[in-house]
Amino acid sequence: REIAKREYGLVQLQETLLSEILGDSRSLKVGNVDRGINVIKYRLCSKRVLLILDDVDQSIQLETLAGELNWFGLGSRIIITTRDEKLLTNPPVELMYKVKELDHNEALQLFCWNAFKRDKPFDDYVELTERIIHYARGLPLALTVLGSDLHGRSINEWKSALDKYKRSPNKSIQEILIIGYDGLDDNEND
Repeated sequence: REIAKREYGLVQLQETLLSEILGDSRSLKVGNVDRGINVIKYRLCSKRVLLILDDVDQSIQLETLAGELNWFGLGSRIIITTRDEKLLTNPPVELMYKVKELDHNEALQLFCWNAFKRDKPFDDYVELTERIIHYARGLPLALTVLGSDLHGRSINEWKSALDKYKRSPNKSIQEILIIGYDGLDDNEND
């Protein structure tokens, strides 16, 4: 999602797709999105591929990277992860699997494995752990990043880090939270 939103991001993703599948170490340059679509169709129509498009949030991403299954060889599979089911209707997908969101206990466990290398917090860290989980809004990647960042630190370092996150969020954490938040419906944002 982040790359696709940059200027020439879709072109960059098309070039990466082509070079990864074709095993071409030299960088393939497609120039623009329309040419990229044509190159993908022409160069990959006989290749059997497993293509995973993660965190898709706009139909243009699907249209430019995997518009139709016939762009790829027989037996190819395309896996798409998205928060927006509407993106999966045109063209319709063959099979849809809904992943349930992390509940509080799952979020706690994921964070704790990264922060403490065990499934629950140390007694002195329970309150701070709850604050971090609330701050991360249950986003798995944010929980992982925060847990890894806080691993091995003292309680005072945790308090200081949490204050710092709230004042001026760590850039990677901020991006993770913004991306996750932006992907929610207006009702879910409240």
